[in-house]
Amino acid sequence: MSVTKKRILVTGGAGFLGSHLCERLLGEGNDVLCVDNYFTGRKDNIAHLLQNPNFEAMRHDVCFPLYVEVDEIYNLACPASPVHYQFDPVQTTKTSVLGAINMLGLAKRVRAKIFQASTSEVYGDPSVHPQREEYRGNVNPIGPRACYDEGKRVAETLFFDYHRQHKLRIRVARIFNTYGPRMHPNDGRVVSNFIVQALKDEPITVYGNGEQTRAFCYCDDLLEGWVRLMAAPDDVTGPINIGNPVETTVRELAEKIIQLVGSRSKIVTRPLPIDDPTQRCPDISRARNLLDWEPRVPLEVGLEKTIAYFDRLLVESGEKAASVTRLRA
Repeated sequence: MSVTKKRILVTGGAGFLGSHLCERLLGEGNDVLCVDNYFTGRKDNIAHLLQNPNFEAMRHDVCFPLYVEVDEIYNLACPASPVHYQFDPVQTTKTSVLGAINMLGLAKRVRAKIFQASTSEVYGDPSVHPQREEYRGNVNPIGPRACYDEGKRVAETLFFDYHRQHKLRIRVARIFNTYGPRMHPNDGRVVSNFIVQALKDEPITVYGNGEQTRAFCYCDDLLEGWVRLMAAPDDVTGPINIGNPVETTVRELAEKIIQLVGSRSKIVTRPLPIDDPTQRCPDISRARNLLDWEPRVPLEVGLEKTIAYFDRLLVESGEKAASVTRLRA
């Protein structure tokens, strides 16, 4: 049975998740147009794809309209870590809101199916646990994280208004903490922070008492959820939580990474940042029921692959000497 090749646009395609998505979509035989302004995306993430005749990379900012012919759009463009999205908060809000408007406008013109990479941050510091899609959140609209949280909430509003008003085929996924190779080493997230610090035998910085929880999903599992959501019937619009329902405290994560690396790092504590959520864990009943999806990669296996990536990165950059491999894989 022949499969029709699709033309797929991935905004933010040179980022951590975007580059993995481009790779997967190419592997399924599609034409992929990767669009990125390289604010947080990196050319190194997609360099290995440039020789593929079905892959094209374009430097473009989604705050401005884009005129291309595509069948599907994955809208991932937006800095996703506090370090990056708080660097230029006005631009972060513009990227979420104007980016959504421009990509929805493109989808409307060419009648493309469109996916929005939303976030668990739409729930804010939740008073409901675990978080179900029906929960409307507890977000501070004027805090330092609001540029990202509220920007993504407005993007969801726009997606559902375009769906109701223009009958657009939309998909909205709310992404919980995700990790894996190609994370930015300076993105300020706990997994990348802890791994880099452990590999350098530096103190590992834990904010607060380390008892705040996160639910860590390996990137391959996340992408499987996205692809299943895109392939679902058109009445499955979302929002759908895509993440790992197994909670891990930040301190437990730090201790596990120290153990896996074989590091001499010690844990040090710092004050908790403003509006930092104390609990973050998805209820994935909807994903299980509608997509037959749930995470498969155990935390230890995913961490080993991620540690190996950062170890190579630090050696290549000269930030650490090559050492005897401390990992089992």
